[in-house]
Amino acid sequence: MAKRFGKTDSRYWHDVIFKPTYTRGGQTFRLEEWAARVQWRGRRELFNLRTPNKAAAAAKARDIYAMLVGSGWDLTLARFKQEMQRKGVSTVGDFMKELRGHWSGKPKTFEDYCRSFRTILAQTFKIEGGRAKFDYVSGGRDAWVAKIDAIKLADVMPSEVNKWRIAFVKKAGVNPVKQRRARITCNSLMRQAKSLFAEDLLAHVTMHRPEKLPFDGVVFYKRESMRYHSTMDIGTLIHDAIRELPREQLKIFLLATMVGLRRNEIDKLQWTAFRWNEGVVVIETTEYFKPKTSDSGGDVAIDPELVALFRGWHAQASGSFVVEADAEPRNDASYAHYRAQRDFEALNAWMRGKGSTATKPLHELRKEFGSQLCAKYGIYAASRMLRHADIAITAAHYLDTKERVTIGMGDLLIMPGNVVPLAEGRVINQQRLDEEGCARRAS
Repeated sequence: MAKRFGKTDSRYWHDVIFKPTYTRGGQTFRLEEWAARVQWRGRRELFNLRTPNKAAAAAKARDIYAMLVGSGWDLTLARFKQEMQRKGVSTVGDFMKELRGHWSGKPKTFEDYCRSFRTILAQTFKIEGGRAKFDYVSGGRDAWVAKIDAIKLADVMPSEVNKWRIAFVKKAGVNPVKQRRARITCNSLMRQAKSLFAEDLLAHVTMHRPEKLPFDGVVFYKRESMRYHSTMDIGTLIHDAIRELPREQLKIFLLATMVGLRRNEIDKLQWTAFRWNEGVVVIETTEYFKPKTSDSGGDVAIDPELVALFRGWHAQASGSFVVEADAEPRNDASYAHYRAQRDFEALNAWMRGKGSTATKPLHELRKEFGSQLCAKYGIYAASRMLRHADIAITAAHYLDTKERVTIGMGDLLIMPGNVVPLAEGRVINQQRLDEEGCARRAS
C-alpha cells in the first residue's frame, strides 16, 4: 500500500500540482509553470507556483498551505497571489469584500453602490435571476448575487460597460419620455457604481485592486433637466387629504407638503422635534435617525394652524414617533427600511388616484413645498427651508416659479376688426361668427 503524506509534506503536493492548459485556435497548449488548487475551510483558490521545477513547485505549494493554516486566507493571498490577482483572477465579490473593510460611511450607502454595480454586471453578463432574485428567504437572492460576485474583475472592461450603457437606453424604445427616464436611471446607476472605484477608497485596496478601472473613459449621458414643473392644485389636494386620508397618512401628507420633509425624516420623526412655542420642526441626529448630509439638518418654520393640529395629535399619541406604525426602526439595515412602509405605499396609491404620474408621489409633495416657497419668497428662502447643501441644487432640481413673467408689451397690440375677444380671453373669427348666425336664422 502506497504511503500517504499530509498536506504539510511537500511529497503530498508532488502528486497534486499540475501544469494548466489553454486552447487557442482549436489547439491545446500547456503552460511550463506548475500550479496548485488549494482548499481550506470551504474556500478553494488556484495558485500559479511560478516555477517549471516540480520539486520547487511542490515545496511552494506546501508553504502556501502551511501559511493558510497558521495565518488565514488574507495574509496568504497577500503574500503568494498578488501577481496573479494583478492578472485578473480577483472576482467582483473579492473586491467588494476587501473594499467593505475600508468603508467608514453609512452601511446603506455602500450597499446601494454595490447593488447598482451588480445591476450593471447582471445585465452586462446576461445573468438572469428571474423572480428568484427577489427571494430573500429561501436563498434565491443569495444564489443570484453569488453568480454576479463570481465574475472576474478583469473581465469588467470599460468597453463592456459602455455597451451596456447604450443598450440600456435603447431598450426604452423611441418614446422620448421613456428615453429620458432611461438616461436618468443609467446615469444614476453608473454614478453609484463608479463610487466604489473612487481613488480615496482604492488607495486602501492592496489584494484586489483592478488593473483597469471599469468606468475609465465611459461617458455619462448629458444631464437631464430635473427642474420641477407643478401640475397639481395643491389647495384642492390639501382639502381632499383632510377629508379622505386616515390620520397617519394625513400626518405623512402634511409633513411632506407643508414642512417639506423627506420620507426617512418623516418616518423617524419624534415628537421632541416639535418646538411648539417657537413654531418650528427641528431635523437633527437622534438615536434612530441621521440626516442625509451634514447640511440636511436644521429648523423648519411651520404655520400656526399646523402647529395646533399636530399639538392636538401629540396629546393623543401612544408613542415617541409622530407617525405611529407597527414596525420598529432598524439602525443596522443595509437597505431603505421604513417603519411606516404600509402607510407610505397607501398614500402613494391615493396620490396616483388624484392624478399624480410621478415615480415617487410622496417626494413630489416636497417638491411642491419648495416650488411654493420659491414663488412667494425666492430661491434663497426655499433653499434654506429645503435644507440643501448648495443653492445650485435647489435651482437645478426642485423649483418651478409659478408666477409667469411676460414681456409686458400686450397693450401695444391693436385687435383686428374681424376678431372678437371673449370673456375667457379667447378670440374667434368674426366671419365664422356671422356664418354661424346666418345658419341659425335659416333653420
